[in-house]
Amino acid sequence: MQLDLLVTDKQNYIFCLLATMPYLGGEETVRELRRALSNPNVQSDPLRYRNTILKVIRTMSQGVDVSGLFSEMVKACATVDVVQKKLVYVFLCSYATLNPELSLLVINSLRKDCQDPNPMVRSLALRNMTNLRLPSLVEYVEQPLTAGLRDRAACVRRVAVLGWAKLHNLQPSSEIDAVVVNELYSLLRDPDPVVMVNCLRALEEILKEEGGVAINKPITHHLLNRLKECDIWGQCEVLRVLQRYRPQSEDELFDILSLLDSFLVSPHPPVMAATLSLFLSVSSSLPAVSLAALERVSGPLLAACGSGSREMRFAAVCHIQLLLRSVPGLLGVHYKRFFCGYAEPAYIKERKMQVLVELVNDENVAMILDELKGYCTDVNTDTAQAAISAIGRIGRSYSDRCLQILTGLLGLKQDHITSAVVQTMRDLVWVCPQCSDTVCLALEGCEETLQDIQGRQALLWLLGVYGERISSAPYTLEVLIDGVRSEASLGIKMELLTATMRLFLCRPAETQDMLGRLLHYCIEETTDMCMRDQALLYYRLLHCGIEETRKVLQGRRSDPSLGVLIGRPTKPVSQWARCFNTLEPLSQGAVEAESASRGSPEHMTYNPKPNADLSDTLSCSHIQEIHSGSDNAMRCSDSSTDGLASSITAPLSLSLSPAVSPEDFEHLWLQRQALHTERGAEKIEVVDCTWIEECVRCPAVLHCSPQSLQAAMQLVNIQTLAFTPQHTLPWRVYLYTHTQRSHSTDAPNTTLILGELLCTGEANQKAGVKKGTADSEAGAEGKEDQLVRKEMVATADRLSEDGQEEEEGIKVTLNQQPRDDDALRQFLTVLTTVLNTLSSEKD
Repeated sequence: MQLDLLVTDKQNYIFCLLATMPYLGGEETVRELRRALSNPNVQSDPLRYRNTILKVIRTMSQGVDVSGLFSEMVKACATVDVVQKKLVYVFLCSYATLNPELSLLVINSLRKDCQDPNPMVRSLALRNMTNLRLPSLVEYVEQPLTAGLRDRAACVRRVAVLGWAKLHNLQPSSEIDAVVVNELYSLLRDPDPVVMVNCLRALEEILKEEGGVAINKPITHHLLNRLKECDIWGQCEVLRVLQRYRPQSEDELFDILSLLDSFLVSPHPPVMAATLSLFLSVSSSLPAVSLAALERVSGPLLAACGSGSREMRFAAVCHIQLLLRSVPGLLGVHYKRFFCGYAEPAYIKERKMQVLVELVNDENVAMILDELKGYCTDVNTDTAQAAISAIGRIGRSYSDRCLQILTGLLGLKQDHITSAVVQTMRDLVWVCPQCSDTVCLALEGCEETLQDIQGRQALLWLLGVYGERISSAPYTLEVLIDGVRSEASLGIKMELLTATMRLFLCRPAETQDMLGRLLHYCIEETTDMCMRDQALLYYRLLHCGIEETRKVLQGRRSDPSLGVLIGRPTKPVSQWARCFNTLEPLSQGAVEAESASRGSPEHMTYNPKPNADLSDTLSCSHIQEIHSGSDNAMRCSDSSTDGLASSITAPLSLSLSPAVSPEDFEHLWLQRQALHTERGAEKIEVVDCTWIEECVRCPAVLHCSPQSLQAAMQLVNIQTLAFTPQHTLPWRVYLYTHTQRSHSTDAPNTTLILGELLCTGEANQKAGVKKGTADSEAGAEGKEDQLVRKEMVATADRLSEDGQEEEEGIKVTLNQQPRDDDALRQFLTVLTTVLNTLSSEKD
């Protein structure tokens, strides 16, 4: 809130004197102060009288109840000394609610001061009138406030405007005076910018139930034109209120953006953030404009990251993380600005390391890994563990370099470092199985250093899953099983039981005896029901046979040749624009960061984000498939009641929202493949899912780097999730996108497409589309399905006719739900065009 009164150097000295006065004591002090305030000799000497009032305020600040001096202090306010008035008013506003009857005596003095020729006295009186906070005095305050709105002095108008907001807050259920509201609206054009901003604040408070101040075109352009006259906080308030306005035309939109352009590069971070928030709000329908605005603010945000205030640096880094969701390479060349300083607090270092992970590319990966390696030995254990976790996330794309660093850290033999490294290796082999050989070699002997629960759980998981490659695995488990009765952690015991069962399946001779002892302890001796039930499950499972046990405990593993692209999928600006310049980004990064203390990967429950559209789109409950007898036929499911939506193809748009994580993708892809295997021979009547396979001639795509392929796909809003390294056969890429087609009369039709690109290295066959369609009546293709087949074949032939006959082909497998043949055909055209473009560039 703006200061309404000017304080001179002399007044500052007097107020500072309060902090140096000695503490005088309790009730005896109050009686002494009462005698001094009532002493005529003291009252006749202005300096002694003021000093006595200072003693009263000093005593009050020490927590002593001086409300008994209320009547004496009321008399003291009848003075021409402005400093004495301020001191007395501080006392009266503090104790007015305890003495409502005596407070009526103050009103007469305050109303008299409202007529004083000195504007400082008038504003002081108005301010303290509203600060008394007594509903019984409202009727006495309204008339001076109304007069104050028309006062000649700007400082009086500032106080009067805010005074009406205080009155409304005192009686929120009272009727709103339309005359006062109209007067406040007229003051929006007051020549004083502080009065204008205070009017906005007051109207927002008074009209809260009606949605706040009404923002129309004249008010919007008036506020924007006067924005430069306001101070920093006034500019932020105006920009916040203007976010509710929507331009009526594109010309008006660009006029507003032109007025805001200079504030995007403001040297004041609050103004820059508020401007960008408004920029994103009004340009939500123009993604290109929003992205251009993000590039403009990158400079001021980087400058804020170097601010002397720790809080400002932290907020700037958190908001940069938001920007990187939509423009991942925005600050790639400035990655050194996010190197951590020695004296920075741990919470800033952790956020900076999260940003560094998102900025990694082929050019700077060596520098970033060297910097993170230095943080791994930080004296702060949280910082060291965060650095190790960051190296692990980078290892999803640069596994060799990162594993070399992680293996070297194990040689330090420090408990917290070894624990973080083992947990990171567990997470890394879960998403990058090709790293398992190196990890297994590095784990030998590290069990002697591990002491904390999370690290030991990670080690047990690795011993269970990859125990056949670790020679010391049975001996390590045997030591733990011998001491299981003294183990206090339930998580360690349950992980030990699962690891021993898994190791028994691959090394039965070495594990049989210890498994029997562990099962006996868990079933007969332990008192924990969770552990006992799990042991009984394994015991009964063993009675069903080794093969059944193997199916349950080992299951299907990911393809070891696949790796996961680093970073999150690019998101539209509209997904996070609403939370920009709020406190939400300050907590989001901590929630989204991978936790080093979580349990085994398979203990994580598959739980997609609570997005209604995503859950409906990803639902597999209605997927029905028909398997064709021919291996060369396309697999497709069709509904007997649905045909082509229209002979006129509606425009198609691709979107990455809502995002699909690698875990969600793998879950859905495997679930649908399993469903196809189980129901492939059944006759299904109701279907809502389509499978297609096509061969596209573009062999040079195999030589593209994963980052180039991802960038090319993201240009058309196709997200690449997993890949095999270039020059590796078989070569695979997994991708997804959301399609949306808008018809003139119908609601937009949205589908989810999951895709796989595969090259096995065999000779390419002629490009074509293979499709099988379920027919509820006779199983034969209808005319509409034949039309779809012919159009897809023609599209594939047209887009690949320039290829050589014997060139290697890329097998494209697409799964769409719900079915939309037109959208699938158009997506196939887009995907084939991108692949051919990449292939031609490589050639």
